[in-house]
Amino acid sequence: MGQWRVSPVERSSGSRQYRRLNRGGDRQANAALHRVVQTRLRVDPRTQDYYERRSKEGRTRRGIVRSLKRYAAREVFHLVRPVQS
Repeated sequence: MGQWRVSPVERSSGSRQYRRLNRGGDRQANAALHRVVQTRLRVDPRTQDYYERRSKEGRTRRGIVRSLKRYAAREVFHLVRPVQS
């Protein structure tokens, strides 16, 4: 499998440093993570609560979904990584 599309890339805007999503990489993995997040937003109460909380903080929908995709990618990575013996 290629590079995950949602891998973080360091960015900075003068005085502020942050990470954004990698725009290259595996489109199928990105599409799968997108479906996971959209489904969670519809049916998962924890994800819905997270969305509401972040919205009240002034975050945009795109920013919230980006955060949720990173969270989902970390979860999937821990499920599929090889076990070290």
